Amino acid sequence: MMNQLLSGDAPRSGILTAVLLLIVISLAFGPFLFPGTRAFSTLGTICVFIIVVSAYDLMLGYTHIVSFAHTMFFGIGAYGIAMATDGMGNSFGAIASGLAGALILSLVLSLLLGLLSLRVRAIFFALVTLAVAFAFLSVVTQLYNLTGGEDGLRVRVPRELGPAFRPFDQPLPGFSVTRLITALVSDPGNPLQAFKGAIYEFRFTGRELMYYVVFFLSAGIFLFLLRLVNSPFGRVLQAIRENEFRAEALGYRTVYYRTAVVILSALLATVAGATFALINRYVNPENTLNFELMVFILLMSVIGGMGTLYGAVVGVALFTLAQNYLQDLLRWVGGYTEGIPLLAQLTGPDRWLLWFGLLFVLSVYFFPTGIVGQFRLWAGRRRRPT
Repeated sequence: MMNQLLSGDAPRSGILTAVLLLIVISLAFGPFLFPGTRAFSTLGTICVFIIVVSAYDLMLGYTHIVSFAHTMFFGIGAYGIAMATDGMGNSFGAIASGLAGALILSLVLSLLLGLLSLRVRAIFFALVTLAVAFAFLSVVTQLYNLTGGEDGLRVRVPRELGPAFRPFDQPLPGFSVTRLITALVSDPGNPLQAFKGAIYEFRFTGRELMYYVVFFLSAGIFLFLLRLVNSPFGRVLQAIRENEFRAEALGYRTVYYRTAVVILSALLATVAGATFALINRYVNPENTLNFELMVFILLMSVIGGMGTLYGAVVGVALFTLAQNYLQDLLRWVGGYTEGIPLLAQLTGPDRWLLWFGLLFVLSVYFFPTGIVGQFRLWAGRRRRPT
């Protein structure tokens, strides 16, 4: 059953399986386990970017297509929802219209980019996509009346997806992991009291309903991509990655496959952008179209492991957690290094990018094939007979 669900592509590592289970359980029960707006935003971001990075890995990891226009399609989906709800009101019809318009625009643009790969390959194709992405960013910034310019747009959601909507009359039981850890650290001698204090009443609202829509959508798209890359279509993509000329010699029209991958990846990024707009309730060029976001997507894919899909889940989770909580960790460490001048400066919360870069360098050094790739390599060595 599980083997069929994963399309015969199991994690193939005990450690990796445990990590993936921890991530899936945390996301599935996240609103009940990690209360608070910040934790909710982090969980939602992880679900959204699993779609984004998985779709990007389909291009980069499986077909070896380097594109810097992925955030453009992400932004099209986000702005499609924002502009539709701004002009048509907070209805499901407006959301459907905005998503349909965004998908059509993404289809046209991705088709043009895919056909462009007929003449432009490798780094030159990447540079063209970079130029297209910057041009689109400039257009969005200039069209203030439609897009809000640099200020962006607030997203109006239906009442059923808002915090005022209560699908259940009675509160549900919740268990705060953060409250439990805090109590155990402050009073380790009383674990029973800490456990009791972690139990609380959870109010399930439309906000959590929207989160679970995104969660199941993310899981469904991931399983679909897993099935795709393990199908004959996916085998051809991997053949193109390894040797495109040999794949052509075998009779495969590689341009069709490359174009199909660019289009599919763009459409999935558009869907992810739409879910981001609905769960974040605000879009602007900074959080949807910025080139820094494209770099982050690339880093998530590299850290997790390109050409694995599981790497998207691990990379997104680690990157997002580091991005959101590394400053808090440094602030906690800084409390113990306050008396040491140089160390106190290095462990300041404003130095989080320095430590983040160091963590990335170490991950590349110790995990050259990404975290998932390295776990699978270690597991393969242990199974190999001596």
